[in-house]
Amino acid sequence: MSNKEFIRQDNNYRTLKAFQKAECIYDVTYYFANKFLTKGDRTIDQMVQAARSGKQNLAEGNIDGVTSKEMEIKLTNVNRASLHELLLDYEDYLRVRGLEQWSFNDPRCVQTREFCKRHLDSAVFREKIKDRSDETIANIAITLIHQCDVLIKGLIEWQKKNFLENGGIKEEMYRARKAYRDSHGFNGQNGANGSNGPR
Repeated sequence: MSNKEFIRQDNNYRTLKAFQKAECIYDVTYYFANKFLTKGDRTIDQMVQAARSGKQNLAEGNIDGVTSKEMEIKLTNVNRASLHELLLDYEDYLRVRGLEQWSFNDPRCVQTREFCKRHLDSAVFREKIKDRSDETIANIAITLIHQCDVLIKGLIEWQKKNFLENGGIKEEMYRARKAYRDSHGFNGQNGANGSNGPR
């Protein structure tokens, strides 16, 4: 049995909807922080780093998940924590400047939610936020973060379920080794450890 038959190969993190949405959040945040925050403000680096972490940890966790499902779950949760840190930065920005954070049922928020649900291409958002106000872009980012959080929570639950059902790399290697031994007659009457095997 080859490695490909027992080591998970589907580590293309770019196909994850959560990663695609996290990339949109990063691009929006990079534009927002550099356009609306004063040069030299530490918040610029903090927001951009939180957005970056929210994206990079998904990629790293997905790749590490090939050999360590525990690390995959840990890094995915770190990703979620980074995005919540970013969410607070956006909420703080609006609050201290007397700007409005749109309520859930606000028509602008409803329209933004629907748009964000339909689009996962960061290029779309880079184009759409041009010439938008800081209030509007912050609310777009907040909407994206909430949607990404839902996707990440679902991903973590799937990762936990997969780990409980299939175990980690040790269990996968054990199953592969056992299957190999069984298929080559190493167990049983005629196997290497059976009655006709070498003494």
